[in-house]
Amino acid sequence: MRSLRSLRSLASGRSWVAYFLGVAWGGAVVACSGASAPSSDGLGLVQSKLARDTAPVVDPADESELVKDNTTFAFDLYQKVASGDETSNLVYSPYSISIALAMTYAGAGAPTDAEMATALDFTLPAPKLHPAFDALDLALASRSKAQASSNGTPFQLSVVDSLWGEKTLTFAEPFLDTLAVDYGAGMHVVDFINAADAARGAINSWVANETQNRISNLLPEGSLGGLTRLVLVNAIYFNATWQTEFDANDTTPAPFHLADGSTSTIDMMNQTAGMNFTKGSNYSAVELTYAGAQTSMVFILPDDGALAAVEQGLTGDFVGSVFEALAPSTVTLGVPKFTVQGATISLKQELSALGMADAFTSAANFSGITTADQLSIDDVLHQAFVKVDEKGTEAAAATAVTVRDAAAILANQTVVLDHPFFYLIRDIPTNTVLFVGREMNPT
Repeated sequence: MRSLRSLRSLASGRSWVAYFLGVAWGGAVVACSGASAPSSDGLGLVQSKLARDTAPVVDPADESELVKDNTTFAFDLYQKVASGDETSNLVYSPYSISIALAMTYAGAGAPTDAEMATALDFTLPAPKLHPAFDALDLALASRSKAQASSNGTPFQLSVVDSLWGEKTLTFAEPFLDTLAVDYGAGMHVVDFINAADAARGAINSWVANETQNRISNLLPEGSLGGLTRLVLVNAIYFNATWQTEFDANDTTPAPFHLADGSTSTIDMMNQTAGMNFTKGSNYSAVELTYAGAQTSMVFILPDDGALAAVEQGLTGDFVGSVFEALAPSTVTLGVPKFTVQGATISLKQELSALGMADAFTSAANFSGITTADQLSIDDVLHQAFVKVDEKGTEAAAATAVTVRDAAAILANQTVVLDHPFFYLIRDIPTNTVLFVGREMNPT
């Protein structure tokens, strides 16, 4: 399937991006609005006069509803992305995708806004949605306590946003206000028309800095051009050690049984410890917490012969039921060491199928961004990275939108991840799903 492989060559010499969700827009060229100031990269910065709301008053029910909606979207999207390619490793950050498109949604008008809400499973009205994202983002930021991580630095969970706008384009003040207040994002002023490659370099540098260089070349050569008007970027970086680390001396070569019946040899990490576990009708699930017990990785291991059935049943409701069913147990656990450099995924087809069709056509209404001319989304791209070893997990992803023209103790359990499995990185207090992966072959 196209979305799980390298992206096809595109017309006009445009290639698509890694670690990045990109949406290309376009419009007429007019003067840029907003207060301008130098930014840390030496470029101009157009900012709302309003500051980030660091203490939003949000009904807890609204935040819970947003998390539930985001989880629903995460697995609605999974079913679209995974369809047609049952053999590849897959990793993505649904939270990064949701937040980047939420920023875009802030500038959508009827009927595009309704289509986007349908595709993204947003049920909160916009005046509640954006503050709820703000509250959730601030809650996630609070997880960064002084805990050791897999590369010796403190625990890190960073979610950041930025905007990059054509210097001659006017952006609507309410749009800039929403992004400043609820997402903490200002507008970097760049010259897409005459110096698109320099703008590309600036965006790449920003993303690399925010992802500890795990995403070092977000925008490849030729990915931006004179028709680019706006790039909205979200970057997420996660690095944490396990609450109980694996002993490297207990890591041994072991067979991994592939879906086609063959086997490969992998490095299997082993430990017996207290952790949360549940057993479903055709799967086992175990939760391995990170230091501080605020975040975790949940492994879902299908029973032999049940891979397809479990995968087809991956929905937001199913994952929520797994989270609720997890209960303390002593588990003898085997986990492969693995690193996944995710393939670039184009989400245009998948988002259109979920109900967001007009946003990619001349029928789109993004007048909330600018009324100078009609804008439409060109494409939505995403890529992610994850590394799991004895110490913990490192994961990164970036999403960009580019705009152009037109409790009971259970008995001891044994769980050995020696055949294809699924995994989620979640924030425990909010149940936010940060990353989703399918591991078909750890080698």
